[in-house]
Amino acid sequence: MISQTAGHGDFRLPHEVPRTPMSQLSRVETMGVSAIADGVDEVTRRAREQLMLGASHIKLAGGGGVASMYDPLDAVQYTYEEIRVAVQAAENWGTYVMIHAYTPEAVQLAIRAGVKSIEHGQLLDEETVMMMAEYDVWWSLQPFFDDEFANPQTGPSRVKQIMVSEGTERAFELAKKHNVKVAWGTDMLFNPAGNRNHGAHLAKLSGFFTPAELLVMATSNNAQILKLSGERNPYPGDLGVVKEGAYADLLLVQGNPLEDIDLIRDPDTNFVIIMKDGKIYKNTIQ
Repeated sequence: MISQTAGHGDFRLPHEVPRTPMSQLSRVETMGVSAIADGVDEVTRRAREQLMLGASHIKLAGGGGVASMYDPLDAVQYTYEEIRVAVQAAENWGTYVMIHAYTPEAVQLAIRAGVKSIEHGQLLDEETVMMMAEYDVWWSLQPFFDDEFANPQTGPSRVKQIMVSEGTERAFELAKKHNVKVAWGTDMLFNPAGNRNHGAHLAKLSGFFTPAELLVMATSNNAQILKLSGERNPYPGDLGVVKEGAYADLLLVQGNPLEDIDLIRDPDTNFVIIMKDGKIYKNTIQ
């Protein structure tokens, strides 16, 4: 992701500041975690570099984050002009920009600049959610509840984590109320064991959505957001549908998840066939 100095993607240590010349990147940047850019020219360059490297779309850090070291959660990151040039670079490449942001100020700024998808947004107010619906912006929401699946944080990050968890329920309620297009996000990074809980995370949202709505969210809705990448879409065929010629990514469930969404909590038991791109990876049917 592309981040401003002191933004959500700036994980440099204090001894790396002041910033070295542009030709001398920090350790975090050389690892590919983030690209730090300030000002219109740098943001333009970094966005174009990501596209050069094969990015299907551009991600910006537009506001404070839980795990980042320096920024308060309510910080608005990047100016309209900086976000707009990233959007222009992406649009010139036939794709779009998504942005990490939690607060109304950061999200409204991003929408006005042309961003197509908001990542997180658990602290949004109703006015901003209505704006998302009006501008047909996607909302990639995650179930950031303070529960057994929460990514443990300490110190100032723990304070920010609690703020986000307290806003999560209202965020899903507002998304449903105003019929915002919701994508299914997990924000699971560097945690292979956590991937086993995807179904349980999704099932937790049964208080806000019907089982059918949840299954659509995790399949065809996410397929639609990938299509925003146009010709850059890493899945250029039909995804998220069951029809001839589509990607054959199919699950056969023991039971009816339209009646009991909790079936997806236990894939080991209840997913009896798992097919990916037409190849069967699991088959327990005798």
